[in-house]
Amino acid sequence: MQVVADVGGIPGKDCNGFCKYCYFRKVKEIKTFGCAHCLPNKIGCERCSKGVADSQSEFKQPFQVINEVQTALMMRMGAGDIVANISGGGDISCYPHLETLTAGLNQFSIKSHLGYTCGKGITDSSIATNLINNGVEEVSFTIFSSDPKLRKEWVKDPNPQEALKACQIFCENIKLTGAAVIIPGVNDGDVLRQTCNSLEEWGAKGILLMRFANTFNEGLILGNEPILKDIESQPIEEFSELVKQINKEYNFRVSGTPLCDPETGGPFAIASDENEVFLQFIKPITGEATIITSKIAEPFISKIFDKLGADSVNVVAVEKEIACLITKEDLEKIDLSEIKDAVILPGRSFVHQLDAERILSADGVERLIGRGPDTLSVDGELSIDMTDENVIERELEQFNDLVDAINFFGMRRI
Repeated sequence: MQVVADVGGIPGKDCNGFCKYCYFRKVKEIKTFGCAHCLPNKIGCERCSKGVADSQSEFKQPFQVINEVQTALMMRMGAGDIVANISGGGDISCYPHLETLTAGLNQFSIKSHLGYTCGKGITDSSIATNLINNGVEEVSFTIFSSDPKLRKEWVKDPNPQEALKACQIFCENIKLTGAAVIIPGVNDGDVLRQTCNSLEEWGAKGILLMRFANTFNEGLILGNEPILKDIESQPIEEFSELVKQINKEYNFRVSGTPLCDPETGGPFAIASDENEVFLQFIKPITGEATIITSKIAEPFISKIFDKLGADSVNVVAVEKEIACLITKEDLEKIDLSEIKDAVILPGRSFVHQLDAERILSADGVERLIGRGPDTLSVDGELSIDMTDENVIERELEQFNDLVDAINFFGMRRI
């Protein structure tokens, strides 16, 4: 059983400074977006204001984190081995009490996983050995590149050699999944392959390739675009092919975000022709509705509903490439002539109900706005630890939740 051990921390402040490519770099004011968690008549809550910028709290004291973990365990009353997934808004390796926290958790027989870290807080590689002795058994490590000069320049790592040595120690002794935000012309091509060579030689579990986002449509919703003025993001199809190629060249696990996971077929594994047989486990569709989603997800979702023969459902894409990051600005660009009387928005989209109803009824048609499930597939960040059966099972569950929303909000009323 896993529980989250949130150590707090603020991007840019508690990570030895922003990486050059960081999603949160250049954010000045925290905008209030609105979302499904807001009060019905008030736009704004913790999730869609401070939460979206990961700026809720400073680093916490270790005793506070341990108490929160124990409280979570009491609430869940789970059985089996317990693992604390240590995460936060800053770089976990910069948390000044990391060794104390892991040692304290270990005293309660709670093993630890280190959530995404760039290793920028590692001044001495022996810290890795200490953490392993304290019960850390898995690490997600954003290596970016195994070239220390590139790490120093792009990750702003003050001690790149020590961080890379620590990465090697983790690889050789516990499970480590590397990660790299791919900057075209910087850490792709031969540089990426050298990084993969190092990780594979050291014994890494795998690598997650992450496409660099540099525009509003690619997901920069905090008013901080572009992060890098002279860099164009890799076309999504080209990035997907890169993930597939690296997967063919190496023996360890390779996945990508937002596309793709070659091993599981995700995201949207059930859209593939070879998995069509699983669509029989999706409930009958009796409602009529429009699904609003992202530019990347639309072809997959449309294909699934076409195979289901759901003529009463149409899928409309906005220019935003990530459905969870859809905002009211995206809805304002939709051609309302394409929209049915009932509309299903992504569950995690940053749009308040009041804004959605106002924008999507601007043509005089009073539309009913509902929310679908939070996700419809499994992103590569999660599927890298899953089997294809796990992903298909999750997708079937989520699409059945979506059909429930369609049948409820899109009920044919006489």
